[in-house]
This record gives sequence, C-alpha cells and structure tokens, in this order.
Amino acid sequence: MQRSSTSACRSVLDLIGNTPVQLLDRIVNRLGLEGQLVAKLESVNPGGSMKDRVALAIIRQARASGALAEGQPVIEVTSGNTGIGLALVCKAMGHPFIAVMSRGNSPERAQMMRAFGAEVVLVDQCPPAHAGRVTGQDMAAVKERAAVLQAERGAYFSNQFENPSNPQAHFETTGPELLQQCGGKVDVVLAFAGTGGALGGLARFFREASPDTKVIAVEPECAASLALACCMEAAHLIQGGGYGKPALVHLDPATVDGYICCSDEDAIAGTRLLAEEEGIFAGYSSGAHLHAATTLLRGPARGKRVAFLICDTGLKYMSTGLFG
Repeated sequence: MQRSSTSACRSVLDLIGNTPVQLLDRIVNRLGLEGQLVAKLESVNPGGSMKDRVALAIIRQARASGALAEGQPVIEVTSGNTGIGLALVCKAMGHPFIAVMSRGNSPERAQMMRAFGAEVVLVDQCPPAHAGRVTGQDMAAVKERAAVLQAERGAYFSNQFENPSNPQAHFETTGPELLQQCGGKVDVVLAFAGTGGALGGLARFFREASPDTKVIAVEPECAASLALACCMEAAHLIQGGGYGKPALVHLDPATVDGYICCSDEDAIAGTRLLAEEEGIFAGYSSGAHLHAATTLLRGPARGKRVAFLICDTGLKYMSTGLFG
C-alpha cells in the first residue's frame, strides 16, 4: 500500500492507504480548547472511505488462502462504504461484485457502487421505516437476502462483520501510519463502533505499540450498546454502525478505555463544523468523532493530543439534508 508522489500508479489499488493527517487548529481556537486535534483523512481513499483498506485486505487474503477463486463473484452486506471499496477492488482484481444494502442508506452509495460496475440489491426497511435510519432489524433483513443470493450465485461472502482481515487492515496500516504521522505520540485515539474493524484494529495496535495511548469508542446516544453491555434497538442518523449489538467480533473490550455517546444533533453539528472551519467535507460518523474529541479536550484529555479518523466523504450524504 505504498504510494509515491513522484511516479505513476499502475492500479487504483496502489492509491489505497497512506492517507494524510490534518491538525484542526482552527476548530481548537474557535472553541477555546486546550490541546490538539488530529484528523486522519480516510476520505481521500479512491472509494472515499476507510473501508477501501478493508476491502483490499479481505480480497487479497481470500485469494491467497484459496477461499476466493479467480473470477468468482463476491457478495457483501453493506451500508455502502465497504460495498464501494469492494466494488472498486473487485473490478480491479477481476471479480463480479454484488452489494446487498438497506434502502435506508443514502442513495449516493448505491450510485457509486453501480458506477464501479457492481450489482446493487436494495432491501426494503422493516416498519416503521425511516429513510437514513437503518436499524438492527433492517440489517437482519439484508443478511437474509444476501444469504439467498450467495447460494444462487456461488459467491464468496466477504463478511466484513466477522472476517478478521477487517481489523487486521487497520492494525497493519491505519494505526502505524497514524502513530508515525504524529511523531510517535498520540494521547487518545477514538473510533466509531461500526463493524468494530477500525475500533478493534486501532485498539489492538495502540495497545501493543503505544500502551499509554487511551482508546475510546464512540457510539450513537440512542444505541450505546457496547457501553451498556446490552442490546438496544433505536434508529439514528449515523450510518454504518450503532446497530444495537452488545458485542462486536472484531473488538476486545479489554482494549477499550472508555465510551462516549453522540446524538444525531451533535454529529450533524460536528460534521458541519469540520466543513466550515477546516475544509473537511465528511459524513455523520466523522462529525461524531469531532464531538467526542472536543468533549475529551474539555475534560479528561485537556491539553492532550486526540486523534480520530475522517471516515468518509460528505459527497455520500448530499441527499440526506446533512448540509442543509
């Protein structure tokens, strides 16, 4: 995953990873905070999100192990970002790709996957349906449809929720990049609880490479299942996570030092602030990250360096009303 600015890349795969970091000094100054905010811009990956790393790791490992045959179709249950990553990776590596997604996710995601040559199967939401708010029940319906299609097509199920290549991608690439870009010093790193891949991979990396770094999980306020260790069923706007699971396969709770909840309103405010002050055009989860990070700088991490990911680009949310 090495990218050079002095030579031409031969494949879009060479553009995945090695994303830049940006210091959010304007936000720190505007809010009168003490400390430093560091944002790693995963939104500049070719598919527009951190999930490009996961997609590449999953397909490479599946091919290496023999689980995925040459030219075999790949299928995934997705809220959009992993599907987009898989769509471009599969196209580059010669695999038809089928994405199965809830209609509750933003339509831009389906449009992007189709643009990369994917087949997108949309599954109706369970009542009461709310566009932009995908529940655990909605995801269960998506998984049922995907299982049928997998059998019909003879497809390889990439299974981001359980495939160990998901957290391993962040353990091997995202974490080391971030620590190096921060000069070997990160006081706090935080990540939204989606599949648990980024959170789990980053937590494991920092636990081994920088034991003094605190790792904080971010959850939707109405679905703080990990923090409360119980199932919760609530709809929220932060797509790609918060499905009400009390545990995640990719996450060892012992590697997490704390939890912060974020409301829809706080996520929206954070996302808009990133765009307005720092020129970072991102989605809801990135706004949730900013909310959590500023909460920490106002309290237990005052004067410290807090780092987080800009998970994806705001271009995937233009139809949702996120930007007014």
